[in-house]
Parts: sequence; C-alpha cells; structure tokens
Amino acid sequence: MEHNITLITTLAAGFGTALILGFIAERIKLPALVGYLVAGILIGPATPGFVADVHLAAQLSEIGVMLLMFGVGLHFSMGDLLAVKRIAVPGAVVQMSCATLLGLGVATLWGWEWGHGLLFGLSLSCASTVVLLKALEARGVLDSMNGRIAVGWLVVEDLATVLVLVLLPPLAGMLGGAAATGVAGGSVGMTVAWTLLQVGAFIGLMMLVGRKVIPWLLWQVAGTGSRELFTLAVVAAAIGIAYGAAHLFSVSFALGAFFAGMVMRESSFSHRAAEESLPLRDAFSVLFFVSVGMLFQPAILVEQPLRVLGVVAIIMLGKTLAALALVLAFRYPLNTALVVAASLAQIGEFSFILAGLGQALGLMSAEGMSLVLAGALISIAFNPLMFSAIDPLRRWVLAKSAIARQLEQREDPYAELPMSTERKFLERQVVLVGYGRVGQRIAEDLRRQEIPFVVAEQNRELVENLRQQGIPAVSGDAAEPSVLIQAHIADAAMLVVATPDPVNVRQMVETARTLNPGIDIVLRTHSEAESALWRKENLGIVFFGEEELARGMAGHVLRRIGEITGRA
Repeated sequence: MEHNITLITTLAAGFGTALILGFIAERIKLPALVGYLVAGILIGPATPGFVADVHLAAQLSEIGVMLLMFGVGLHFSMGDLLAVKRIAVPGAVVQMSCATLLGLGVATLWGWEWGHGLLFGLSLSCASTVVLLKALEARGVLDSMNGRIAVGWLVVEDLATVLVLVLLPPLAGMLGGAAATGVAGGSVGMTVAWTLLQVGAFIGLMMLVGRKVIPWLLWQVAGTGSRELFTLAVVAAAIGIAYGAAHLFSVSFALGAFFAGMVMRESSFSHRAAEESLPLRDAFSVLFFVSVGMLFQPAILVEQPLRVLGVVAIIMLGKTLAALALVLAFRYPLNTALVVAASLAQIGEFSFILAGLGQALGLMSAEGMSLVLAGALISIAFNPLMFSAIDPLRRWVLAKSAIARQLEQREDPYAELPMSTERKFLERQVVLVGYGRVGQRIAEDLRRQEIPFVVAEQNRELVENLRQQGIPAVSGDAAEPSVLIQAHIADAAMLVVATPDPVNVRQMVETARTLNPGIDIVLRTHSEAESALWRKENLGIVFFGEEELARGMAGHVLRRIGEITGRA
C-alpha cells in the first residue's frame, strides 16, 4: 500500500542534514546555524539530488517561529516592553525608514520602478526575531537591559511590518502593482484605522481576558498531575492563539504567539511552561533556518555579485550604523549601542513574507526575491560573528577614538546623583545594583528599616521614576567603574548585586574593593557552580536561589515539627 510520506521525508531530510552540517560547523568554530542554512541549500530545488518539499518546510518553520516567540513572551512582560518604549519606538521607526530609503535608492539606480524599490527597501528593514533570540540566548543576555531593548525594538518593528502587510494589498495599484482580489476600496486613512483597530482589539483582548483565562487554564490542567496534558496545554495555547490572532485580527503568527507567552507569564507555572516548550522550540527553529536555505538561489551570487554586495551592505552596514547612531543619541552606553546594532544587522522571516506578498501583487520580481534571500542568508550566517566582535570592537574604539571616549563620558542627567542628594545617601549607605523583582524587595526592606541606599540601574526610564519617588539612583552598567563611583561606592558600607550577572560581577567587585577595601559585598546567582566558585574566590557573601529556598523551607519544617511534637 502506497502512502504519502512527504512530511516524514521532509522532516527526516531536514533534521538529518542539519544535524550533520551543524556538527561540522561547530567543529570548525562556525555557528551551528550556518550549517543549518547550508543544509537547506543542499536539499532545496537549487541543487541537484534530493529535493524536499519547500512549502511544507516553510509551514514547519512557522511552528518554530511561533514557539520561539512564545518563549520570548514568557520572559518578556508588558512592563519590560513599556520600560524601553522611549528608545524602542522612535528607534525602530527611524531605523526602518533609513533602511527603506537606502533600499529604494539602490533600486532606483538599478532602474526599478519606485513602488518596487519601496517594497524592496521595506523587505531589507525588518530584522529576524528568530536570529536575534538565538544570538541573545547563546550569550545569556536575553534578560539583560541590552537584550530587552533589542527585543523591544524588534517587537515594534514586527508591529510596523504587520501594518505594512495589511496596507500593501489595497495600495498595490498605487505602487505600480496589481491590487489584490477581494480587497475593498476605501481611503488609506480608513484602512490604517481598521488595521490599528484590529491590532488594538487583539492586544486588548489578550491583556484583559487572556491574562486571566490562560493562567486559570494552566492551573486546572496542572491540577490533573499529568505532565503530558500540561505540555499539550502549553503548545495548544501558543499555536492556537497565534492562529486565532492571524485569522481573526490579521496579526502575524509570531506576534500572536508572543502575546500568548506574555499573558501566560502571569501564571505561576510560567517557568514550567518555558521548560516544557523548550525542546519543541529548539527542534522547529532549526527548520526555520533550513527553510531559508531551501529558498536560496546560489546562481544570484555569480549573476549579480555587485547587487548582492549592495544588499548586504545595506543590511549589515547601513542598518547597523543607523541603529548605532540612534542609541547613542538617546545617551545610552556604547555597549548597548553595539548590541542593538548587531541585533539588527540581519533580515529574516518578515522579509520573506513581505517579498512573497510583493511577488503575488506584482511588486517584486524574481530577481528582487533572490536578492532578499541572498541578503538574508549572508547576514544570518555572519550575525553571530558580529556579536562576537562587540567586546573587542568596543575596546579598540575606546582606545583609538577620542570621540568615542567623550561619548562614554558625556553628560547624562541620570548618570550621576543630583547635587541636592542628602548626605546620608553618600556615606555608609548601601549601593544596590539592579532594581528588578529581587532588587525591589531588598529596597522595600531597606526603606522599612530606614537604611539609606542608592540604586544603580541600566534602565534610564526606571532611574527617572525612582528619582521622582525620592529614591537616589544612577543610570548605567555597574560593571563600568564610573557608575559605582557616581553611586559613591568609596564611602559605602555595602555593595548588593541583586541581578544575576555572571559576566560582570568580578568587575563590580574589583572596582568596589579598589575604592573601598573594607566594603561588605553581597552577590546573587542562579548557578550552583558559580556560587561555589565565587565563594572560593572570596568575592563576597553569595546567595544561591535554590540553596536559600531549601534553607527557608527546612527552617519552617523544623519549627513546625517542633511545635507539633513539643520538641521546640
């Protein structure tokens, strides 16, 4: 009996080839995703031999995108997004505009119609969230301030791209293409208003209804004690909400899954949900990169090398420099600017969607599509190398450029304490690094005991809010000596690092002890290995989360047993 096994064949070929080439890439010190992309080229229609189902692979990769965005939502609350809105919103809009104009400019030089060039530029303006998250997770900075700014920036880009996708069909005729069938006429203003209404309705529904229904559903499923049902509930919520968002509100799958994760974060089972979805996330995200490789036409590299070079220059230089300048203009540190710039130096899934819709509407030629894919492939392959170059480049720039040093030392209203700060906050105070969930609880206890403290926090908007509440705070990365100096670490009684920062903790400790040899230091970590190492190196008093939890539970058990048995 003959069966249709296209799905099984595609999965077997995709996973198997990706495994082999990913392993080879890692062995020769290249990112594994380079191997995944090459695997896609080998099993794609552009190369001889076995050819997998391109359309089926693209659909499978969409599952990976949804699950990945769902995972991001689990770690990224609406508060995080609002915390970076002042830089993410204008930054994303201006950066997309710059990239679009660059793309339109080169397309005009090539003799393309302006409508085609506009869509081509838009396709080069939106970075891949999948690639970004892989890079941030690999370096453990997804939950850092820099990571939140980069993710928030891309979320705004995604929202803008969703708007473009909705507006493109009715505007296709005006841009020189063919209007999509079934598109109702009407003014541009009405179309924009309707789009915004749909997106707003979806976000409102998720924030008002979803944040109550989904945590309640997880609670009910967890109550059954079945791990399989819980995993199924998590995956069903992620994919089901993403599908409903796309078909009911014209929101992208990725964005729908992202908000599903954000509302699921309200549940006490959010960490378990993240763990349960992780294997599926990793597996299907591989298929995303494989599907990109399958769409690539290698012949474009030989036929149009200069145009490919121009596209890569726009993506990896034009967008990078625009983002770098924008972040520095908002008075953020050079390190933050470099992280955001590296994050945007690639294009991905939304670019393919835009280019594909453009082809369907007669606004994108086959050559344009191939150039977009070539730019995506090359930028994705080299993006991890750009992240790896951040620290060496920063050190080199600061060593060679007086302008860069001035930018690092420029006046920032939140980089130093106001002159009106009371004396009690400048001597024998506690310097609290980080004002997240742990930092806030520590600060609350210090306030209750009337112990003066100064907060050092990377989020400038949070620093502004703290100062409005009368809490002394300085903005910046505490790994930079200048930040701790501005917090008056030299005269402080104690340094409390309330953020788990394994990379920069040693620099903080070194700065504090250089300026104040007798200072008490308290550190926080999520890792048992780090806890043991820091204690061995005598960096300070180390609090390991699980250890403290066990100690607290054991103390309660002993007290209660004593009360019950009369052994107290």
